[in-house]
Amino acid sequence: MAKNLVIVESPSKAKTIEKYLGKNYKVVASLGHIRDLPKSQMGVNIENNYEPKYISIRGKGDVIKGLKKEAKKADHVYLAADPDREGEAIAWHLSHLLDLDPKGKNRVVFNEITKDTVKNAFKEPRSIDMNLVDAQQARRILDRLVGYSISPILWKKVKKGLSAGRVQSIALKLILDREKAIKDFVPEEYWTIDSEFKKGQKKFKAAFYGLKNKKKALPNNDTVQEILGQIDRKADFDITKVLRRERKRYPAAPFTTSSLQQEANRRLNFKTRKTMMVAQQLYEGINLGGRQGTVGLITYMRTDSTRISTVAKHEASQYIHEAYGEAYAAVKIRKTKNPEGAQDAHEAIRPSSVMRTPESLKDVLSKDQMKLYRLIWSRFVASQMTPAVLDTMTVTIMQNEVTFRANGSKMKFPGFTKLYVQTGDESKDNELPDLNEGDKVKLTKTDPAQHFTQPPARYSEASLVKSLEENGVGRPSTYAPTIDTIQRRYYVRLNGKSFEPTELGEIVDELIEDFFPDIVNVDFTAKLEDELDEIEEGQQQWVKVVDQYYQPFSKEVAQAEDKIEKIQIKDEPAGFDCDICGAPMVIKMGRYGKFYACSRFPDCRNTKAITKEIGVICPKCHEGQVIERKSKKNRIFYGCSRYPDCDFVSWDKPVGRDCPKCGHFLVDKKVKGGHQVLCPNGDYEEQLQK
Repeated sequence: MAKNLVIVESPSKAKTIEKYLGKNYKVVASLGHIRDLPKSQMGVNIENNYEPKYISIRGKGDVIKGLKKEAKKADHVYLAADPDREGEAIAWHLSHLLDLDPKGKNRVVFNEITKDTVKNAFKEPRSIDMNLVDAQQARRILDRLVGYSISPILWKKVKKGLSAGRVQSIALKLILDREKAIKDFVPEEYWTIDSEFKKGQKKFKAAFYGLKNKKKALPNNDTVQEILGQIDRKADFDITKVLRRERKRYPAAPFTTSSLQQEANRRLNFKTRKTMMVAQQLYEGINLGGRQGTVGLITYMRTDSTRISTVAKHEASQYIHEAYGEAYAAVKIRKTKNPEGAQDAHEAIRPSSVMRTPESLKDVLSKDQMKLYRLIWSRFVASQMTPAVLDTMTVTIMQNEVTFRANGSKMKFPGFTKLYVQTGDESKDNELPDLNEGDKVKLTKTDPAQHFTQPPARYSEASLVKSLEENGVGRPSTYAPTIDTIQRRYYVRLNGKSFEPTELGEIVDELIEDFFPDIVNVDFTAKLEDELDEIEEGQQQWVKVVDQYYQPFSKEVAQAEDKIEKIQIKDEPAGFDCDICGAPMVIKMGRYGKFYACSRFPDCRNTKAITKEIGVICPKCHEGQVIERKSKKNRIFYGCSRYPDCDFVSWDKPVGRDCPKCGHFLVDKKVKGGHQVLCPNGDYEEQLQK
């Protein structure tokens, strides 16, 4: 019988740790939280210092029974939940259920699940950190007070199933404010004059800069024609200034939770929730087979710090020396500055061993695991490499006071870019010919072009996470569930990669902004996050922080209940009649978007999905229309309007023409660089090459 019991959150993590600790330890999983506030009621005693009413989570009875049974048999119980506020709270709840002394040395934490790290952690167990627990408890209670106060008002005044919360309300407001900025945007006209010059037989590009070496705007075509009228196309232009210099481009810091979510969204097209799910798998352990067994491949994935341990730096330096040579290994590692407000409780996200290259793991990782691991591994190794060195050249070209400028760059030494280039830094070399002051060049072509200033872009998942982080709203663990919630409530929808607010989202945001202004005040919410950090550091009492926030909020709740009038979301006429009872059909708003329903509901419950025809007859039955549908994972596919009588389906969009070679219907397939019409009944790669 094992003398020591270790409790972690997940079974995969339990399996990994048990292998490291040996036969005197039994490791079991709590399967996440085992106690929480009740779902059916507020669960917070406001009159008694906001005392929470914790209950065992429904469905966890057998788990709790098993944990108690194992704890009675063990000489010592260790609580090894994740090393953050939430993990500390889980450990505290477990100590209550198992009658453990929270001041006893039974809490074990580690930043990575590797043999040495885990074994060393068990040599130094500590007591439960009540400051961490109180910080988590304050957040949970505040979110419950806000959510369970506003949500019932939204149910009564708008529609059932709605919710509001601190971080989700800010996220929704950011999206709506951006939408308003887009609608209010007034484009302004401007022009450019891109030109081509020639020295000898070598041509190069330059752009209009100004007059007399002073920058000048080109607001309209009249100004452009005036400038072009000053140029003598037959005469030479003078090179009046050549500025050569060496520029260094430094690698980005290793990933934090936020930067990983952003880069995985931009580069891998991973949603925030998917990024965290795959990262959790890599952290908890992957079976590498043979003697290695199950190993945690990355450090803890919820962190806002860019700090790296000395051991990890030395191992990275060793790898870079061996794989790339001494010139690529940074002699003095550049210090990275943590984001403002970062807790610095953990290291940055990095591979647990840089010697486990992505190539060495290709047979044991799934496709998604490999993509994310390669991203984390490459970013970390690159962060420990030397900067890229570029030779840059800025050339000033003049004639009759008209000034053009040409900028060129040439990679002198690739440095870290040999391994990793951050999204947005993929600039290409623009090599200029050998130019010197006093040289003469010929103008070969001018290309005046009209442009208009563009409105700000809608938020993507990546840019929304970045904005939340920059505003100090939420913490690494909150971004994924926040983005998931505002989509599930149908406050926003994804159009491609961009968030668009829905009518329902606009209604909810307007109510919250009118009656609960502090909830959507970014500065107010960021200040609260700082106070939660102070609770963690032992500088504030959690009850005091909650009370300061709740007292003015409770008055707003009372006013809102009296003043908010019931909002009727009017049904739009659908333009056709019910095929069951003949009454007019209407467009209703549902939890997952709009749909057709009979206006006699609930007497007639006929409903239909709103579909989008693409103007193509079904290639299978030749009767129905091909319509655009969405899968459970929100992926667009194409099917027949006569389903289930016709089961035609295609992931790619049919174009209404048949292949001249085999007669199969052709599709519009998304390929690198755009779209191409291809035949599915053949080799796509071969067709693309042709």
